[in-house]
Amino acid sequence: MLSRLTRPKAVAVCALPVVALLATAVFAPLPFSLAQPGLTANVLGENKGDPVITITGAPSRDTRGQLRMTTIEATGPDAKVSLGDVLSGWFATDKAVMPRDSVYPSGGSVKEIEQHNANEMKKSQDTATEAALGYLHEKGDVKVTLKLADVGGPSAGLLFSLGIVDKLDGDGSGGDLTGGRVVAGTGTIDADGKVGAVGGVALKTQAARRDGATVFLVPKAECSDAKSELPKGLRLIPVTSLQGAVESLVSLEKGRGSIPSC
Repeated sequence: MLSRLTRPKAVAVCALPVVALLATAVFAPLPFSLAQPGLTANVLGENKGDPVITITGAPSRDTRGQLRMTTIEATGPDAKVSLGDVLSGWFATDKAVMPRDSVYPSGGSVKEIEQHNANEMKKSQDTATEAALGYLHEKGDVKVTLKLADVGGPSAGLLFSLGIVDKLDGDGSGGDLTGGRVVAGTGTIDADGKVGAVGGVALKTQAARRDGATVFLVPKAECSDAKSELPKGLRLIPVTSLQGAVESLVSLEKGRGSIPSC
């Protein structure tokens, strides 16, 4: 025999599963990572006591200014991110909620992911060197060694290439590619000098401005993302190639010529 419930009791009974589901959602780990502005590093300088760029087989220039590669810091691949974490990150301007698979390759252990990111950095350095030497039409006897600790992934490729160009050729007429400025940026690069998108640019612009940059080179496809939380005093220059990035910086330095904007 079924007993008959009053309306308030019926509502209370029906609400119990909903409350249980909400409680589970709040505390259950979700497939997201929380990211924030990370470190930046001047590729024209030193990192942990060692030059980031070492060139042999050709004269290397003394440079002024800085070319700062930028990063984001994200919760680890095994970190538990709850609904509360996601909601707080969603409304913060200095944080971002990103699908974990967009930050880390799926299906691997923490050690395997770290090795993957290290491999991606090494490939990025090799490709950046090839792109820069190809752009400068340098011969094969020029050797470049790139060394940057505690950073993984391919997103520093553009800045590595620009650093090599500045060390070897500057602006092409005796001046510095940076014009003495603090220039930051991000972007992958292929052997032909094509610049690719990377993600996280709204956080990287904040890291760049925090560390003194006044100019930020951004892959053109990510202009809208870069503008979304653009810090005051930071100028965006969209790029699609190493040649375009060099030409924009030279135009900026010399105060003439067309400089693209987002």
